[in-house]
Amino acid sequence: MRVLTRSDGAARVSDATAPSTYRRPWRCGALATVAWLANAGLAERWPDSGEVGPTVLFTGCTTAVGLALLGATVVSLYVELPRLFRAGPWFVALALLFGLWELTSAKLDLLPRPFFATPQSLLEVYADDWQRLGESTFHSVMLLVTGYAIGAVLGFISGIAIGWSRAIGYWAHPILRFIGPLPATAWLPLSFFVFPSSWSAGVFLIALATGFPVTVLTWSGVASVNAAYYDVARTLGARPTFLILKVAIPAAMPSVFVGLFMGLGASFAVLVVAEMLGVKSGLGWYLSWAQGWAAYSSMYAALIVMALMCSSLITLLFRLRDRLLSWQKGLLRW
Repeated sequence: MRVLTRSDGAARVSDATAPSTYRRPWRCGALATVAWLANAGLAERWPDSGEVGPTVLFTGCTTAVGLALLGATVVSLYVELPRLFRAGPWFVALALLFGLWELTSAKLDLLPRPFFATPQSLLEVYADDWQRLGESTFHSVMLLVTGYAIGAVLGFISGIAIGWSRAIGYWAHPILRFIGPLPATAWLPLSFFVFPSSWSAGVFLIALATGFPVTVLTWSGVASVNAAYYDVARTLGARPTFLILKVAIPAAMPSVFVGLFMGLGASFAVLVVAEMLGVKSGLGWYLSWAQGWAAYSSMYAALIVMALMCSSLITLLFRLRDRLLSWQKGLLRW
């Protein structure tokens, strides 16, 4: 801050350097506002080519997004919004993408229907079939979380046991090498025969797909702990239980989370296959049902919901990792 001295010796702060509440406007926000409102005008003024779904709904959604961005742009004149500012180019890109999609599908009919859905038909699915889609999402989340939790817990315990005990490793290592590399979906026919319900069979397949990478990475983390850590702890009188809980597991946690991320990715693929072939509910079942009825708009809507669900679960796992491994926060972002 610059200080100016008057002739009488008194100091005053220059008005040019005085703090101000006014900031530079969010340029990307203003550009995105114009782009989204232009999409609304395009959908409203340009006649549709055939039956494309409720254009009024698409116009209302794009107008709402444009007005929200306009409000954020005005607020940015007085409040710093760093995260929103970073997403500014994406708001512009999405507006251009939706405008191009609307133009080539609903207006000019360049994309063959019904294989390529229009934005209006996609919004119509969310407006009319939200209950069935919501129930399918709930069943998929429950199936995925149950199977993933069982596989992660069993894989974590198995990995610690194999990495800590040579006797357990002697017997478990060959079995792991024989069964582990097999895709979990290869057990699909046998699992539906052995288990009493398709839901329990799906839980088993997801747990199997999750357990293998978690076991291997946990085992690797425990086995790679520096032996000097154990020696120091033993010198201070530590018992085996203390060595496992306070030395081996904390040191192996970075490898454990790598296994958890790999297991989560594998469980997504198994979830879709299990729901398509056996489970009578869920997003995989919804995809199969929509494909059977040639309802491609419903299929695309389910794919978007599935992508959001998977991304949200990965984000939660990253938040958990950043909380438990604060010293690794920021090394890998999602």
